[in-house]
Amino acid sequence: MLVTGMAYAMGSKGAGGGGGIEVLVLPLLFFGIFYLLVFRPQQKQAKKQREFLQNLKVGDRVVTSGGLHGEITGLTDTTLTLEVADRVRVKVTRSAVTGKSQDAAAPEAKTAKN
Repeated sequence: MLVTGMAYAMGSKGAGGGGGIEVLVLPLLFFGIFYLLVFRPQQKQAKKQREFLQNLKVGDRVVTSGGLHGEITGLTDTTLTLEVADRVRVKVTRSAVTGKSQDAAAPEAKTAKN
């Protein structure tokens, strides 16, 4: 009975008490998958947005995070001026611009069809 108990204890210790490398493999694998599925796409999207904001020019039609649609009439390093209606201009920070306005693509589509 003593021998059986000792053999059982040695067997369980030997099977589960491997080196430190096995302990690190699973967390590293999870981190790698998490990086590929979350961090990398987020970094690509942020880079794309930074490039978009740097390439804005006067005459572009854009939409802000607050929902304002307008045409850019003035630019500085940190702000831009949007004309949202005839002779109605609003200053916003560059970071508030989220993308090109959908109505900006409409005239291009109409001219392409004609």
